[in-house]
Amino acid sequence: MTSLFEEIAEPAPDDVPVNRVSVTVNGKRRTADIEPRLLLAHFLRQGLKLTGTHTGCDTTNCGACTVLLDGKAVKSCTVLAVQADGRDVTTVEGMATGSELDPVQEGFKDEHALQCGFCTPGMMLSARALLNENPEPTEDEIRFALSGNLCRCTGYQNIVKAVLWAAAKENGQDPRQAVARYEAAQQGRAQQNGAHQ
Repeated sequence: MTSLFEEIAEPAPDDVPVNRVSVTVNGKRRTADIEPRLLLAHFLRQGLKLTGTHTGCDTTNCGACTVLLDGKAVKSCTVLAVQADGRDVTTVEGMATGSELDPVQEGFKDEHALQCGFCTPGMMLSARALLNENPEPTEDEIRFALSGNLCRCTGYQNIVKAVLWAAAKENGQDPRQAVARYEAAQQGRAQQNGAHQ
């Protein structure tokens, strides 16, 4: 069997060990011979050309590389690809079903939460993991779930609204009303704080 990375990398010297891994990525089984030190982020980006998984800090701080591993959000810059052997990985490319966007993607689009876009895939996957476990999160729960994803544009308000939008849609509620309630609560808090100054 030829290496998945045969086209992009020099062949590994004979003394470098190689592991065969079989990973289901976005519903499709992928098998490759890889070096044991290969990070999952590099396996996805360079090996499978799934460049929606970004690498930002390489230290788990920024969260740009977040993917779902068996449905749980993980930072793929600190997971070895061999640790994903036999498991399911979902990247941002696998969120939509055909031409139908995931509600999280719709929420980010509708609420203008995309900003520069670098952190967006990781944010979306962290939000997807949250909604899979907690379909009706509060604002605080959303902020906590996304606390491992850094947005250098500093625009978390729209990201929170996008997740609230997605949660409402998945629960059969009007997403715009959910966002309007959030905005009204924000306004009320701002007025209260102003009154106390």
